[in-house]
Amino acid sequence: MKLQRMNRRALALGALAVSGALALTACGSDDTGGSSGGGTAAAAKPGSIKCDDAKGQLLADGSSAQKNAIDAWVKQFTSACQGTQINYKGGGSGAGVTAFTQGQVAFAGSDSALKPEEVAASKKVCDGGQGIDLPMVGGPIAVGFNVNGVDNLVLDAPTLAKIFNNEITNWNDPQIKKLNPDAKLPNLKIQAFHRSDDSGTTDNFTKYLMATAKSDWPYDGGKTWQAKGGQSASGSSGVAQQVKQTNGAIGYFELSYAKDGLKTVDLDTGAAQPVKATVENATKAISEAKVVGTGKDLSLELNYGTKAEGAYPMVLVTYEIVCDKGNKSDTLPATKAFLRYIASEDGQKVLAENDYAPIPADIISQVRTTIEGLS
Repeated sequence: MKLQRMNRRALALGALAVSGALALTACGSDDTGGSSGGGTAAAAKPGSIKCDDAKGQLLADGSSAQKNAIDAWVKQFTSACQGTQINYKGGGSGAGVTAFTQGQVAFAGSDSALKPEEVAASKKVCDGGQGIDLPMVGGPIAVGFNVNGVDNLVLDAPTLAKIFNNEITNWNDPQIKKLNPDAKLPNLKIQAFHRSDDSGTTDNFTKYLMATAKSDWPYDGGKTWQAKGGQSASGSSGVAQQVKQTNGAIGYFELSYAKDGLKTVDLDTGAAQPVKATVENATKAISEAKVVGTGKDLSLELNYGTKAEGAYPMVLVTYEIVCDKGNKSDTLPATKAFLRYIASEDGQKVLAENDYAPIPADIISQVRTTIEGLS
């Protein structure tokens, strides 16, 4: 266990170093709480969390993808700022955006940037301002599988698309065999699990399929699952649990939920070697993102089709959505203090230790500046 912690810490520091060196022009439903996303959250340095006038209860909702990261952050922040309570529901990206545009939460988490109609709706609750996207959490979308006797599995985008579109229905299908010549693939029905709720994870997973296997994925994407067939579960934790307990299952969720022996697919991206779902490999892919937001909005465009060596392109970025102006006066101090912490160097270190990718240096510096200007 001690060795595992040392290795985890080494990986965390390595991922942070990579992210710090990257120069970007640019990084859903009820899930269980706790920082079970893979390592132990690093304790913040004494005095590094500035509470300012933060106090009272802060309500937030949204992305289940970042739930494990939020739990770890909340533990550190509320320990330092004992006058503040933060309740992050983690009800999914769709639920979070809805709660935000209805004025029910101080901020929301979403794995997809606000759509124009959602920005318009936010102006009703942001007095004199509007909702903006602040990229805060990066990471790989892992494809977990449970096939007795198979420990390693390689899939490419067309094969994944056919599996989740109910066109490849058995594990010993010739297309899967071709990618895994040494695997003992059984004559077993594939049980493909997708999200039942509106989810930014679904949005990013299907964006990857649309970008890399369009002819095999004839859908227009979005937070709502569109393909026919398959089975569904609520939240990333729900999909992961179904895959874990079902022989023949496959499903998508954030790497932080690939725990307790869950195996993940290696992606054949066209690079020389299949790419594993790791924080470091996700960071390499996120480094190719570009800022496409305007004004204070920092929404990103990800390169899902990258074939760079060691780059895992099935990634997502979770945004914290907040009003640029017109935040409620009773929650603004706590909102700014919490966002300031999670965007800080100490806050971003927590990500790598919990199987998430820190936001690269150029972008997170813009996020920090934007947070200070919130009013």
